[in-house]
Amino acid sequence: MKEVSITLQIGVCGYAELGEKDRNLADAALEASRRSYAPYSRFSVGAAVRLANGVVLQGSNQENAAFPSGMCAERNVLFHAGTMYPEVEITDMAIVARGSEGITPHPCTPCGSCRQVMQECEMRQGGKPIRLILCGKDECYVVNDGMKALLPLGFSEIKS
Repeated sequence: MKEVSITLQIGVCGYAELGEKDRNLADAALEASRRSYAPYSRFSVGAAVRLANGVVLQGSNQENAAFPSGMCAERNVLFHAGTMYPEVEITDMAIVARGSEGITPHPCTPCGSCRQVMQECEMRQGGKPIRLILCGKDECYVVNDGMKALLPLGFSEIKS
């Protein structure tokens, strides 16, 4: 049997080290987290995407007493982008999470369902990766390779 190694390469920096466009997108994600509906987990997540045309869209997590009926911030904003701008590439996404103590110290990464949806968004835009800016209070992660880095063996379309 042959073994294959899969590695993840990310940039780690402080918020102040991000470029202005990345800080603005992270700020939009933080703003979106304030519109979260999270009465059960008290864990508010905001996501913001920048489209190739410069438009920035926001989404937040929305919980429900029937737990599977809620929706993550990332999928909310991705589905909104696909509905409103189906032909425009998503170039960047920022994610910020807040708990009872404020912004989480370390970045919050997307759940598996969100990663799968992000991968499909990349497939829909010809495989062009969505650059991720994951911000916590103490540090930020910058992932340039999109889902290839965060979901290396993701499920892809079935071809017959």
